[in-house]
Amino acid sequence: MPNTPLTPRSEAERRDAADPLAALRSEFVIPDDSLIYLDGNSLGRLSKASLARVEEVVAGEWGTRLIRSWNERWQTLPQVVGDFLGEQFLGAAPGQVVVSDSTSVNLYKLASAALDARPGRDVIVSDLNNFPTDRYVLEGLAAARGLELKLVEFDELLGPTAEQVRAVVDERTALVSLSQVDYRSAALADLGAVNQVVHEAGALVLWDLCHSAGAVPIELDATGTDLAVGCTYKYLNGGPGSPAFLYVNRSLIEDLRQPIWGWYGQRDQFAMGQGYDPVPSATRFLVGTPQVVGVSLVDAGARVLASAGIKPLRDKGVALTEFAIGLFDAWLAPLGFTLGSPRDAAVRGSHVSVRHPEAYRICRALIEQHDVVPDFRTPDRVRLGMAPATTRFVDVWDAFDAMRRIVETRAYEQVDPTRTDVT
Repeated sequence: MPNTPLTPRSEAERRDAADPLAALRSEFVIPDDSLIYLDGNSLGRLSKASLARVEEVVAGEWGTRLIRSWNERWQTLPQVVGDFLGEQFLGAAPGQVVVSDSTSVNLYKLASAALDARPGRDVIVSDLNNFPTDRYVLEGLAAARGLELKLVEFDELLGPTAEQVRAVVDERTALVSLSQVDYRSAALADLGAVNQVVHEAGALVLWDLCHSAGAVPIELDATGTDLAVGCTYKYLNGGPGSPAFLYVNRSLIEDLRQPIWGWYGQRDQFAMGQGYDPVPSATRFLVGTPQVVGVSLVDAGARVLASAGIKPLRDKGVALTEFAIGLFDAWLAPLGFTLGSPRDAAVRGSHVSVRHPEAYRICRALIEQHDVVPDFRTPDRVRLGMAPATTRFVDVWDAFDAMRRIVETRAYEQVDPTRTDVT
């Protein structure tokens, strides 16, 4: 690709050569080194450790050990892997995190339990532009219980601030459910400040960590977070559809009873007795038989990241997004793009959104004409996810250079505007 006098490609090469995490990329399966993958905030790359773990679990534990593997390893996988995620990425002490089900199901379980714990209060507060599944789950709960769902339009580039939340919570509020990182803009919310405001109103708070876990340091215990959920297939590299995690602050565990009473949440599971007696830890939020292969892959992917450490990963994510915004200012802003992410790295996650009226066709042109894979988010955002473990500075340079040339030459006009199912 041609160089430009404004930030030459050699600058990206220099940064890659000095990158302390450069070797981490070799821990992942990358069959085509020329493919520029900037969608790790939707689906993280496959780690080589995950391939080995699949063989171990399927051929060894299942194929050879059969049912004996339940006592040898499988039975406690959700708790063991949950505690590992808590220690390495979530700032949570043992007994508060389990890996199970999907983000949507976990959100339903925790939101339902939280509403039961605040009887007499009839309002749920969330973000009007929160990730759709969060809104749909809350809409369903509100409809089923006759509650009011108050959807607040927060500033996309600021996210939900403590001041904005204070203005919409009161003695009627039972639950506030928000995302730590806005899936559109990457705006990063202040957990501690928002938690304090919600608690002053006597309500509980439930955070969605899907776009922060594995990319941004999280301190759930230290910030007084009540409840949280998150997926594992983005920055944690657990694989497509991998089981999600949930967090319940230990101070709340005894007071919360989830709506789906299953035998994996039962205290004396194999007594097969009458009556439900939940385990006195986050294990009570398990339901049925664990997804052994899926949870094992979550463990494998997370351990590769943990070998680097969340602070170095965050530092790399900040450096990549700062580099991207510099290229945006030099190349894309003059072409009619606007920046759809915060400029301040302290309040930005690990992706950058750029906005343009032809965003969908630009996104498809990147994929079809340049082997650059970002994603599109309605109505006008090209979203570029910079997974610190695998993204290089030259990937960012080449992607922004390609976008610049696509718009300068109007190459996006060659793209079929028909929307695909997955964008």
